Amino acid sequence: MTSNNKTNRTVEKNMDRIMELLSKLRFYGMLETYRNDCRTTSSDGMTNDEFLKWLLESENDYRRNVSIERLTKFANFRYKAYMEKIDYTIKRNLDRNQLERLASLDFIRDGQNIFITGSSGTGKSYLASAIGYEACKNGIRTLYSNASKFMGQLKIAKNKGTIESEMKKNEKCSLLILELCFL
Repeated sequence: MTSNNKTNRTVEKNMDRIMELLSKLRFYGMLETYRNDCRTTSSDGMTNDEFLKWLLESENDYRRNVSIERLTKFANFRYKAYMEKIDYTIKRNLDRNQLERLASLDFIRDGQNIFITGSSGTGKSYLASAIGYEACKNGIRTLYSNASKFMGQLKIAKNKGTIESEMKKNEKCSLLILELCFL
């Protein structure tokens, strides 16, 4: 029994040290997985390769989610909108194929502009937000703004003498969504 307790203490010390190192190295996805699953999931059935793959996949997922969250926050979307949630049953003349092509984001890679037009209340801002969120999911830096607010920010930057830095910040965005209200 004494050797069993000693073994358990050694395992606990090793696990604590591993978690300490994962935190120190900022492998937060691995840390979370290791902390939550290692104590409850038996890794005995895994080979070393499988165990390492499992931890690395969790780290990759964690970093991807953090990146999407950061890009989405920076984009400052008006709506929390998703392509998957678009309702095609409402009569708005939405072409599902065209929206799926837009969701592929080829227009960004091709350097093309798109204009979403329609009557008030038909979901133009929602569609633009959904396309923008899709871009964020694909690692594309996006900015969503009201056109008059955007132009006002540029005017303020010009008056402050910071127009160049403001323009450089905006140039880092591969997708700029400007909402043109009341035109």
